[in-house]
Amino acid sequence: MNKVILMGRLTRNPEVRYSAGENATAVARYTLAVDRRFKRDGEQTADFINCVCFGKSAEFAEKYFRQGLKIAIIGHIQTGSYTNKDGQKVYTTDVFVEEQEFAESKKSSDGSGSGQAGEQQENKPKPGDAGFMNIPDGIDEELPFN
Repeated sequence: MNKVILMGRLTRNPEVRYSAGENATAVARYTLAVDRRFKRDGEQTADFINCVCFGKSAEFAEKYFRQGLKIAIIGHIQTGSYTNKDGQKVYTTDVFVEEQEFAESKKSSDGSGSGQAGEQQENKPKPGDAGFMNIPDGIDEELPFN
């Protein structure tokens, strides 16, 4: 069985390219910084994991993922190798993403929690809305879940 579950922060914005041909497919690559459980000499360490996703998942990553954002992914590890321009063999290890989702609220990742200068915004439910947020029309196909 080859299954990986990771949670970490994006080290940079996803790099998205499109395959050539009639049915161009989006391919997104990003790196996750995943904290290690144990500290070395009292200092936090992390592993930097290369991730790849395709199609709608890649388009979603391009649109919503930014450097520093905390996300969770599920996928599988795939290894490979190639010969670089110097004739040296290079070995690769990537996680091919099957599922991806936000691991914190936007308010937490912004660090500010406020809107315009001097204006405090609170996400408290209004009377009668049962604590649910309104989702704009037409966003259904962009959501990473059904």
